Amino acid sequence: MQEKRTKLPIFNGLQKNAVSFFLLALLVIFSNTNNWAQTNKLKTIVIDAGHGGHDPGCHGAQNNEKEVCLSMALKLGALIKERYPDIKIIYTRSTDVFVELAERANIANRNNADLFICIHANAGSTTAYGSETYVLGLHRTDAQQKVAERENASIALEDDKGAKYRSYDLTPDGIIALQFQLAVFHRQSILFAEMIQKEFKRIGRYDRGVKQAGFLVLYKTTMPSVLIETAFLPNPTEEKLIGTPEGQQKMAQAMFQAFINYKNATEGKTVVSGTTQQKPDQSNTPQTQNNLPNDAPQEKGLIFKVQVETSNKRIPKGSSLFKGLEIFEYQDNSLYKYCAGSFPNDLPGAKKYKNELIQMGFTHAFVVAFLDGERISIEKALKLAEKN
Repeated sequence: MQEKRTKLPIFNGLQKNAVSFFLLALLVIFSNTNNWAQTNKLKTIVIDAGHGGHDPGCHGAQNNEKEVCLSMALKLGALIKERYPDIKIIYTRSTDVFVELAERANIANRNNADLFICIHANAGSTTAYGSETYVLGLHRTDAQQKVAERENASIALEDDKGAKYRSYDLTPDGIIALQFQLAVFHRQSILFAEMIQKEFKRIGRYDRGVKQAGFLVLYKTTMPSVLIETAFLPNPTEEKLIGTPEGQQKMAQAMFQAFINYKNATEGKTVVSGTTQQKPDQSNTPQTQNNLPNDAPQEKGLIFKVQVETSNKRIPKGSSLFKGLEIFEYQDNSLYKYCAGSFPNDLPGAKKYKNELIQMGFTHAFVVAFLDGERISIEKALKLAEKN
């Protein structure tokens, strides 16, 4: 993390008007990002070691941020590759070289990455401590804004001195519009960030929480993306952790366990408190259809619903977990999934209801689609809706 603070002109962009939000709403309705959340299998992971080359980042008594971040990035990639040899691991840098912030995102986008993991070390006082994970969003405190400004200050070391970033709209309206456009990726980013923080806490790290801020390196990524501030390098105690091979391995292992949990949750496998129970490999067997329970009414035609819960055990429909909602249950392989609402050929209505459910506390609610009682992808549902 760069200690020199640079004020960026892009933080002072013009406000968006109501028409912009209306157009973005239409874009979301006809996007297929919900399909990603429902069917995605992680195939390509991009790991980004912060800073590098003539950009050392912040420093401790003996270590620079660029060095400790590279070490943790390589260790994390090695752990993933060993466990999942079929997953493609791409590093934005694997040596001590300078890579522009925009190019880091471009690398992820060009390779159609399923997840972008950016690893940093925090700057601050010699007494500051703990780990925190960021997603792209609006900062809620001056401290969060300063973290983003310090990380974004690397653009001053680029050849054009950051001119390319003037088109990045990091105003509140601009960030909200981008989050709205890529809503599924944003929710998945938060999910992964929460899992990272949980694993850090499990190994004894002070949990500084999941936060949001306007990081340039995350602005252009078109997949779930997080920026991890692993520890405060100026703090001698923290430096002993991430400045040694043993400590770096410990941190990489925690990030790796979070990755396992995220992968299994994303792919419909069971996550159990720091370890995972995987379903049998069904890659060589016919795909099981997402059928409704036998006692569920068979609704004909295209129906949109809002999924609010997934469990490896059946949950009574009258459970307090559902807060009095009329619940619809279906089974996907060994998992039980629970939906609310019924919107025949009405995706906008389902999306509006989803937002209401999020306000009720169902923070991971998302829209799903059924055709004559069988679960289908949102992409297929949109094509069917366009014909009607």
